[in-house]
Amino acid sequence: MQNRSDELIHLRAAGVSLVMDATGTVPRVIHWGGDLGPLDDAGLEGIRLTASTAQLNNAPDEPRVFSIWPTEFEGWSGTQALGGHLAGTATTPRPVLSHTRLDAQDDGGAVTFTLADAETGLDIDVEYRLTPDGVLEVQSTVTRPAAPDGVYDLASLSTMMPVPSRATEIADFTGKWARERSPQRLPVRDGAHSREVRRGKPGVDSPYLLMVGTPAFGFRRGEVWAMHVAYSGDQRWFVERLPEGAGAHSSVIGGGELLRAGEVRLRPGESYASPRMLFVWSSDGMDGVADRLHARLRRRAQHPSSPRPLVLNTWEAVYFDHRLDRLAELVDRAAAIGIERVVLDDGWFAGRRDDSAGLGDWTVDDDVWPLGLRPLVDRIRDRGMQFGLWFEPEMTNLDSELARTHPDWLLAPSSGVGLSSRHQYVVNIAHPEAWAYLLERIDALVTEYSIDFLKWDHNRDLNEAVSRTGGGDRPGVRAQTIALYALIDELKARHPGLEIETCASGGGRIDLGVLERTDRVWASDCNDPVERQSIQQWTSLLLPPELIGSHVGAPRSHTTGRVADAPFRLATTLFAHAGVEWDLTECTEDELETLRAWSALYREFRPLIHHGRTVHADLAHEATLLHGSVAVDGSRALYCWARLATSAPGQSGRVPLPGLDPARGYRIRVREDLGRASLHQGGGPAWFDAARAGWVDLPGSVLAAAGLPMPTLNPAQAILFEVDEVR
Repeated sequence: MQNRSDELIHLRAAGVSLVMDATGTVPRVIHWGGDLGPLDDAGLEGIRLTASTAQLNNAPDEPRVFSIWPTEFEGWSGTQALGGHLAGTATTPRPVLSHTRLDAQDDGGAVTFTLADAETGLDIDVEYRLTPDGVLEVQSTVTRPAAPDGVYDLASLSTMMPVPSRATEIADFTGKWARERSPQRLPVRDGAHSREVRRGKPGVDSPYLLMVGTPAFGFRRGEVWAMHVAYSGDQRWFVERLPEGAGAHSSVIGGGELLRAGEVRLRPGESYASPRMLFVWSSDGMDGVADRLHARLRRRAQHPSSPRPLVLNTWEAVYFDHRLDRLAELVDRAAAIGIERVVLDDGWFAGRRDDSAGLGDWTVDDDVWPLGLRPLVDRIRDRGMQFGLWFEPEMTNLDSELARTHPDWLLAPSSGVGLSSRHQYVVNIAHPEAWAYLLERIDALVTEYSIDFLKWDHNRDLNEAVSRTGGGDRPGVRAQTIALYALIDELKARHPGLEIETCASGGGRIDLGVLERTDRVWASDCNDPVERQSIQQWTSLLLPPELIGSHVGAPRSHTTGRVADAPFRLATTLFAHAGVEWDLTECTEDELETLRAWSALYREFRPLIHHGRTVHADLAHEATLLHGSVAVDGSRALYCWARLATSAPGQSGRVPLPGLDPARGYRIRVREDLGRASLHQGGGPAWFDAARAGWVDLPGSVLAAAGLPMPTLNPAQAILFEVDEVR
């Protein structure tokens, strides 16, 4: 809902209020957080009155203002909303509100402020949209009017939201290949905690989701203010605090696209639109943030609606060994355990016998596939499964026809290419001819083989990413990102049923910009379940399980060398879009039987996991994890109790099961379809021994409030608990 009185605007949705004051020169956010209720005019005036601050000593003679477009003119000495110049001039913006457009909705709504800036000569539009799920989306557009002369060089455009003084801790993420989304925490201090992404994609060390919260905020506790840059190119993220505060607030959280020098030059009549920035407030910890983001994604018209098929990917099974007889046996075994989609990974195209050649030549290798891919595709389809194919369209090897014939298509300086990475270089897909070539090749193959699914990979950073077109070497990351979006959009338009996975050396390009166009992410190249438990836990703060690809690998991990038992490997994949990346031709009959049981379990719980709420428990020790999926109505749940390593305590103590209703009655049982976990104990607890034998009735107050003493597992073990409401 919304209220408006004398340009005091109040948007409300899903327990969130956004109050904006448009009575001044530039609008201000005077409240973003918990729902304030249906404020009348007096209530709105009260919020406005209490948003003013003291005029400090040794400070401007009027109280500083923190507006939606912060500038030095207002006394704001932090990061400015706009950076740029007009031939070295026009560097001190002074925007003035000229128009307000309000779109009232029952749940949320939008307001757009139009500002005119005589100093820079720019027209500015800033749209705030509060979704029915309580997610605040902000996007800014700056336009150089058609009449003036000259070019405005845009250096930066930052979107910021204020947060209160009780938000004292910062959490975001870093990582590396096969260890994405590793959390890091630090206190809010004066100055800026700033992260800049210069990889041409979010990267495996992506900040991913920047959060500021009350002390010791966790999965289920504390207030959290979070931000995500919904964009697939270079990015800026920051939390900033000045001693004088930000209006009535303490700090700001913000970011935007990281622009390279000369990348955006606005000629008369041209515009720049910022990435869509998502801001989320929760009073229920990080799980509350996830609830809002998941709900927003699931409301999209393009969100996957059909059951997420069980996948087999060939990479860790055969690598580059594309012999039809071997692949045919793999396909037959996949069908026998209940696989629903087979994806042929790298190695199918011309000259591709290892990773040093062929990339960019998207024609089927006649030497390996004399009859094309048809014999394999037919075998997959005859067994009732879908067919998917791996591509890496944005990359090439120098040992390829593409690079030899079209060196001008490389995204690299005119003076020559720089360092290779994984023997590959970047194709400038913003080059019209390169873009058209890729569209034609991918479109032709999708059409010929009626491909259901593309694994779209991206295996290196964009270093020295400059385009040789358009006169001189110009920065090219932004154009590359826009061209990627256009290429995927066109393929989707031509093939409406086509699904695409975004992969970038695993989880190096996971953002809500690329996910407007793709249907799932490959969270990591690491299938080690010990690592995956953590990677998936943090990935799920932004994405619901049905968008997160997770495959069971061989007993010995390809990436870490660690050996893990089958029940732990299989249980880890259940809470995602599950699949297999294992040479099934080497499996024993017992292993295949366990895989069949896992396949049946996935189908049984797929509706719950892919439509329910993802929950995590706050535990005393990082060696243990408790996470699960709970039906939206609270009637059913599946939990995973996992141990990653040993810890000093021998007992867990009582652990509440998150997401259940304390006022209801439930029953609980242990699901050991995948085999029994290895326990580091003699027996018990009593409820656990009983639940291994069958259903145990327990009040919701015991399960959700008091909690259950958990069994003590050996490292790299997991147990599944099923919960149903007693009616």
